[in-house]
Amino acid sequence: MFKETFKYYKSRNPPPNFKNVIDFRNPDFSKVRKISTDVNNIQNVNDVNKLGLKPINDWNIYELINVPGLIYIENPFTVLGQRYWIIKCLKDFSRKPNKLNLDAHSLLEGNESWWETCFRNPEKKNDLLTKLRWATQGYHHNWDTKNYSEDSKTEMSKELCNLTEFLATVLHFVEFQAEAAIINYYRMNSTLAGHTDHSEINIEAPLFSISFGQSAIFLIGGHSVNDTAEAMFLRSGDIVVMSKQSRLCYHGVPRILSAYIQPWECDRKFDDHNFRDHITNNDEDWLKAKSYIQEARINLNVRQVLKKG
Repeated sequence: MFKETFKYYKSRNPPPNFKNVIDFRNPDFSKVRKISTDVNNIQNVNDVNKLGLKPINDWNIYELINVPGLIYIENPFTVLGQRYWIIKCLKDFSRKPNKLNLDAHSLLEGNESWWETCFRNPEKKNDLLTKLRWATQGYHHNWDTKNYSEDSKTEMSKELCNLTEFLATVLHFVEFQAEAAIINYYRMNSTLAGHTDHSEINIEAPLFSISFGQSAIFLIGGHSVNDTAEAMFLRSGDIVVMSKQSRLCYHGVPRILSAYIQPWECDRKFDDHNFRDHITNNDEDWLKAKSYIQEARINLNVRQVLKKG
């Protein structure tokens, strides 16, 4: 069933009908349930101001009824928060010593920066801009062996650790530690085939997946490819957390969609002045990043690899 549903939403001719796709901006409560959060029991609740997040009381959090442990947070980021993390994904997380898919093709020289090379060298820009597909940090996932190794490990971004560990605290996941990250860079015709994330030693810890840029259809099934699958819209800023029974479910992205909601531009409800003091991004960086995400989606996913101790 998963493969059939994946093919359906991937199809270009004929195009799919999206009427059965779960839209959390107009939730169907026969398929999802809303989760409440007790802010009074959360330490460091004011960290939202340092992470580009809205006040927790304004978050909308849901769980899929048919996929226990699959949690969805509707865009908890402010406008500046979206811009900050989009730039981090493009400018900082694509730098050495992080590993890139480009490394195998010798498209960058030495410690040359993908971001800076794209915008400094017009001859390379068009070629390089679309060829970055993934970057890894922390424990680097070996795509051939599907394993992690102490011999292939770099530092995790402190800001990224702070963000995901704060999210874990809000959702009451105790002692979560961010130890590996994969940043996927999708073009409009990209897909991500159905798979399970089972390489980590600690599969009890949740997996955090954050979307930025253009929208996507996200497909989540069961523990077998023969199980039925649910489709859901993911828009910029939305977060999916795979935990409990959902942690080893088949999932994938059969389709990227043009975003009709652009929360990096249009949501001015929340005052970002507290976050502004913590960022150093400039307008030039944002104009470059904005140009990039008009034709791309970024997926930032973070996981814990080891068991405590």
